[in-house]
Amino acid sequence: MSDHDELSLVSDGEEFLLLAKPDQSHFLLRFKPDGLAADLSGEDAERFRGDYETVKSQFPDWSSDQVLAQLWDQGGYSWLAAQDG
Repeated sequence: MSDHDELSLVSDGEEFLLLAKPDQSHFLLRFKPDGLAADLSGEDAERFRGDYETVKSQFPDWSSDQVLAQLWDQGGYSWLAAQDG
């Protein structure tokens, strides 16, 4: 069983998909249009968890795509992405 089999859906929008382990020690952030994914574990997962909660609390009316796009672009997580698959 791969590590990704343990991931559960957190958020799913038109452009972005976010999966995470139940303990949030590992995230997979996918940008659907370009087929890219940032596989986040360790310190990257800790930083992402904090950033995700911050953006969600600052912009409670934003859609999941808006929150995840903010993290992808402004949070710099696109730099950690590779072709998905």
